Amino acid sequence: MSEHLTIVDHPLVRHKLTIMRDRETPTAVFRQLLREISQLLAYEVTRNLPMTTRRIETPIMPMDAPALAGRKLALVSILRAGNGLLDGMLELIPSARVGFVGLYRDETTLEPVEYYFKVPTELAERVVIAVDPMLATGNSSAAAVERLKRAGARDIRFLCLLAAPEGVARMREAHPDVPIVTAALDERLNEKGFIVPGLGDAGDRMFGTI
Repeated sequence: MSEHLTIVDHPLVRHKLTIMRDRETPTAVFRQLLREISQLLAYEVTRNLPMTTRRIETPIMPMDAPALAGRKLALVSILRAGNGLLDGMLELIPSARVGFVGLYRDETTLEPVEYYFKVPTELAERVVIAVDPMLATGNSSAAAVERLKRAGARDIRFLCLLAAPEGVARMREAHPDVPIVTAALDERLNEKGFIVPGLGDAGDRMFGTI
């Protein structure tokens, strides 16, 4: 645990993640658990949102009540697997604006290549939360955050389900100003770039394309 990395060590998060790791867990259950766990993680990643007060009338009396300040949040899914986290977070924050970053890895250069980018306007005035279940090598995540910065984002947070030490180090090197919130920091990457012990490919397990 550090200022850059927050591990949400909550019993419900840990329990749901254990079921998701199990190879016997079916696609529908995996997808539902991802939606549920994303809401629990969302509580942590939104903990320090700017607040103000507004005058309201309760059934008893007037009061100055706390309310979110500034422009609506921007939730940005790193395609395709990020959509699993996005769905759950939108249930919790239905007023959020939504964006998408599509990247694939060039098999020759191994570098991320952008194929889609659509984000809300005025990113500089919004808290931007980028979501992707797996922070493995960190290359695609770092590239997505860099693209968001070029689009004007200044206050960016990164939310993932699982992280590898290599990915955390890569993000810290590339974007030390972007805090990471995750459910677990696993041991390492294997030779194929999968997180160990991990849960396999999150997109495949979510969409049933294994």
